[in-house]
Amino acid sequence: MDVVEKLKILADAAKYDNACTSCGSHRDSVDGMIGRTMGGCLVHTYTADGRSLSLLKVLMTNYCMYDCQYCVNRASNDPPRAAFTPQELADLTISFYERNYIEGLFLSSGVIKSPDHTMELMYNTIKILRGEYRFNGYVHVKTIPGASNEIISKMGLIVDRMSVNIELPSEESLKLLAPNKERAAILKPMGHINALEKQNRYEMAVYKKAPAFVPAGQATQMIIGATPETDLQIMRLAEGLYNRYRLRRVYYTAYMPVGTSALLPKYEKAPLLREHRLYQCDWMIRWYGFKTDELLSEENPNLDPLLDPKCNWAMKNLGIYPIEVNTAPKELLLRVPGIGPGGADKIIKARKVGPLNFDSLKKMRIVLKRAVYFITCNGRTYERVSMSEKNIYQNLISDKTLAQIDSGQISLFDAPLTADDMYKSLTGVM
Repeated sequence: MDVVEKLKILADAAKYDNACTSCGSHRDSVDGMIGRTMGGCLVHTYTADGRSLSLLKVLMTNYCMYDCQYCVNRASNDPPRAAFTPQELADLTISFYERNYIEGLFLSSGVIKSPDHTMELMYNTIKILRGEYRFNGYVHVKTIPGASNEIISKMGLIVDRMSVNIELPSEESLKLLAPNKERAAILKPMGHINALEKQNRYEMAVYKKAPAFVPAGQATQMIIGATPETDLQIMRLAEGLYNRYRLRRVYYTAYMPVGTSALLPKYEKAPLLREHRLYQCDWMIRWYGFKTDELLSEENPNLDPLLDPKCNWAMKNLGIYPIEVNTAPKELLLRVPGIGPGGADKIIKARKVGPLNFDSLKKMRIVLKRAVYFITCNGRTYERVSMSEKNIYQNLISDKTLAQIDSGQISLFDAPLTADDMYKSLTGVM
């Protein structure tokens, strides 16, 4: 099988691995090396906030010794199989870089022989890129659960980001659908990466030329909808991972039907709206100072499909509103629907010069169609706005994007370059 045919198989097999993240690190061009890393570079792979980064997203191999029921590459399935050698994949990556298709590589793999053997193949690929080709661009590698600390330590010194997939939200679900995997084998490399990151921050503070270890940090991915966990359970786990392992991101992937096991859900797929709400809830925790137990509870363990988590919290806490934008602290401003971290900073800075009114907020691009129900300016509410709970609720759920989200992913950009596009370019077939 030639390299192009392998690419078609392994790029398609990688589509279930979530790589929609900007690189998170910056590295300028260096004499004698090719490529660079930019935190906000644009082309094909989209972030939750609209930025994008062009990556070659591919598997080292889709052969796998594990039989995870939710995975298309499971041992008991029979898709076309292929495997790259380290040299083949390194050559392919550089070929795409030189064609200006990509700025980096997102590399994952099925597990062959053992986690360490698989990680060694991936490590050798990156080593060829960094050494033989002097490639200085972004590289994100999925760590194989069960891999030794030694190979993880080596890998972390030559890549930008590493991630260990938590896979499913509970140990019970993991035992049911992925009996070859253990929760401890997933959390152990997370802890090791976190410990080495902490040590590296100290070393770089003392020794300016110390090599960086995983400068873009680590992430993880959860499949949601394949098992019965509630949003409360999922978000408590995510919050715990952020606090304990200092993860940069937790990704939530709606379950896609890839098997016929009786253990899998009977419906076709997990709704994308649920995935969207979980990302919004995650954002509230990471950037707005919310805790999971403020947004969800044992009595209401799932996110409201009609209201985003911030609006839902505000509706349940109308007693603290309206707040005065000219005096409210940042912590309260961040709890106003329509005011984000950037908007709160603008308000605090501008009100030092003079009192703000609704026209001032409009110029700051505060989302007044939401915020007007929860704020006052100089003691006054927005004119002709009914402050009744029923009116506020009806206006908040009238968001036109709801139907779009429910029917599929919202796309603000052109479609990314596919394996078929790459195939046509390499072969000259149009």
